[in-house]
Amino acid sequence: MSNIAETADNEERDKQRLRIWLRLLKISRQMEAEIRERLRVEFATTLPRFDVLAALYREREGMKMSALSAALMVSNGNVTGIVERLVSDGLVVRVPVSGDRRAMIVQLTDKGRDEFAHMAGVHEGWIASMLNMLSDEDADVLVELLDNVQIKGVRPR
Repeated sequence: MSNIAETADNEERDKQRLRIWLRLLKISRQMEAEIRERLRVEFATTLPRFDVLAALYREREGMKMSALSAALMVSNGNVTGIVERLVSDGLVVRVPVSGDRRAMIVQLTDKGRDEFAHMAGVHEGWIASMLNMLSDEDADVLVELLDNVQIKGVRPR
């Protein structure tokens, strides 16, 4: 293959990868917007609150605020405001960490665990309905393909 043909093939391959990225981004944004709206309408809550509850649901013993911020990839300030409102609503509690006066563990209350479990079940149904056009086989293939995408450690050419 000539260098010109190889260059053209590489450019087309790169453009195809860019189209893939743009489609993934578009679908992700559309789904996120729909989820945000449904959370607002059906549960009078926000996606960030849902995300905090989800992280705490997975960690039964609770999480330090710093670990919660890291898990959600947001600043401590963002998490603090959300946690304060969740405490007011009786969905989470702050528990002091012994030996560290500044640190707090945030845990779901029984009410928070029950409410999140209900929301998570409904949320799962929303996702299933948004992606219901995929056959089981297509869904399996798509998961496998996306699992093969590794971003960390990728070096530019």
